[in-house]
Amino acid sequence: MGALALVPLGFVVVYTALIGPGDAWDLVARPRVGELLGNTVTLVVGCTATCTALGVGCAWLVERTDVPLSRVWHGLLVAPLAVPAFVNSYSWASLVPGIHGFTGALVVITLSYYPLVYLPVVAVLRGLDPALEEAAYSLGHSRARTFARVVLPQLRPAVLGGCLLVSLHLLAEFGALQMLQFPTFTTAIYDQYGSTFNGEAANMLASVLVLLCMLILLAELRLRGRRRYARVARGAARPVEIIRLGGGRGPLTLVLAAVVALAVGLPAYSLVHWLRVGSSTEFPVGELAAAAGTSLGLGAAAAAATVVLAMPAAWLAVRYPGLTSNLVERSTYVANALPGIVVALALVTVSIRAVQPIYQTYVLLLLAYAIMFLPRAVVSVRAALEQAPVLLDEVAHSLGVGSLATVRRVTLPIIAPGIGAGAALVFLAVSTELTATLMLAPIDTTTLATRFWAESSSVAYGAAAPYALLMVLISIPAAVLLGRHASLSSPWEAPR
Repeated sequence: MGALALVPLGFVVVYTALIGPGDAWDLVARPRVGELLGNTVTLVVGCTATCTALGVGCAWLVERTDVPLSRVWHGLLVAPLAVPAFVNSYSWASLVPGIHGFTGALVVITLSYYPLVYLPVVAVLRGLDPALEEAAYSLGHSRARTFARVVLPQLRPAVLGGCLLVSLHLLAEFGALQMLQFPTFTTAIYDQYGSTFNGEAANMLASVLVLLCMLILLAELRLRGRRRYARVARGAARPVEIIRLGGGRGPLTLVLAAVVALAVGLPAYSLVHWLRVGSSTEFPVGELAAAAGTSLGLGAAAAAATVVLAMPAAWLAVRYPGLTSNLVERSTYVANALPGIVVALALVTVSIRAVQPIYQTYVLLLLAYAIMFLPRAVVSVRAALEQAPVLLDEVAHSLGVGSLATVRRVTLPIIAPGIGAGAALVFLAVSTELTATLMLAPIDTTTLATRFWAESSSVAYGAAAPYALLMVLISIPAAVLLGRHASLSSPWEAPR
């Protein structure tokens, strides 16, 4: 599993070594590379910060305050997961021509990715024992100090996991940034490969991207620390005390409404607008149905395979922490920072030279999906395992229950929501994946994403709209499942 995820990294390392140190340095030490590095780092830092602030802030409003219709807001705040980032960019670019560059990328990417932080934070907030905060209040701590000293430390794994996913997604994002005309390493790699196909300059840019990924992984590992968060008992079940917003209730509700309007309302309006007025609008039912069926089938198969591959890595990281288990888990994240075209080229090279029978088959395409989106499943499964007490396994063993039976009867029921969330995240990614699908899919295979990209690249907004709309529609069930995962993560329910 770890070796499979490292195949693209090996591809980059081998070709970098073949270039030689002198030529490699000449390719890296260029003003253009410095510009790309600045753009990429600035966007990652900016979007991670804004996604964290927006995700944590919205989660706190929905779960801990008397904001009206909290359950409705929860569903709407999860909805952006059903809108791919490049569809969001298409919506903004087609309606607001001036939205480009860093500002446009920061706005659109934040609105697309903040649910990756919001969802795990909501799940943890619903799982916290109210006694922890009550004890802090009894010691004279204010609400703000209690949040900083008691609640925020408990949110650390969820926030760090969400930030990690946002950062890695940004390193590999292409479609949205290409539409918004903001050059990063990923867009530059695509340009290089498009002009030279597997050129030396593109491989060196991919090497720098891998180093950035390594730095992010090390930073997340350092910040996570070795604290454990699982508890055997949940305490006395009672509702969390809801914070009364008073005069701030109206303005803060408007803030939630603004977030939903920009993240969901504007893309929805854009799709409806171009379906109505687009000069190229048409509804080829047969092509739409075939593309939708292929997207659904690939998404379901890849979700199942990726979750199965993620289980051992998450299990080792949580149950047997140490250098080896950390290396195994971290190895699964590396390929996520590489653009899909690099992963695809690596698999094409390996399949042609070592396992030619799987070249141009769905097996190779599913392997690419598993490599690219393994972190989504690992983060979700690991978060669930961290909340599953080891003591329960030990009790089962003391009663004579075998290891496999313990996993089936004790551990799996506890972590099932996390497994479902991981599968849903992978499905969302695969059903809208673009570049690897273009390169690795068998001949004449068409998905909604590839058809949408073909039409939108030629500025045929009306022709692209039906494919975008179908992508959103088939993504909605997975987004709903993720929302329900947060709802089922805890017995604590606050009265509304």
